[in-house]
Amino acid sequence: MADNRTVVDQYLEAMAMNDVEAQERLISDDIVEEYPQSGEVIRGKANRRAIIENYPGGTPKETSRETSKPWAPVIIGAGDRFAVAGQITYPNGETWHAVSLIEVRDGKISKITDYFAAPFEAPAWRAPYVEVEKAAAGSASR
Repeated sequence: MADNRTVVDQYLEAMAMNDVEAQERLISDDIVEEYPQSGEVIRGKANRRAIIENYPGGTPKETSRETSKPWAPVIIGAGDRFAVAGQITYPNGETWHAVSLIEVRDGKISKITDYFAAPFEAPAWRAPYVEVEKAAAGSASR
């Protein structure tokens, strides 16, 4: 059996490739995926797959900030809890930041809590105190 970090790495690779079958091999049958911002809770593989298959305009893609290259997420954690930060490009072309809290049980991902945030322009009042990355500033749409 793979260690938990390897399970998370393999799951993220399957997400980047939009390989639903590989994802399903790495998640538990009773997977729970939560979207706290909307209050939604997805229970089980069948509901998760239905959301992926019915997403309007096609499945969102994990991407890097600089280009539409495959996602290069930041992963932290150990044991059975991990946090992943990256970006997702939606079918309408918008790229949002995403953070996922991932829990592993018995070698399978058993819970994912996802947070999504649209980019926004840095407020002028902070300008004297911050640096603004060109890629982030150029992609800001809100």
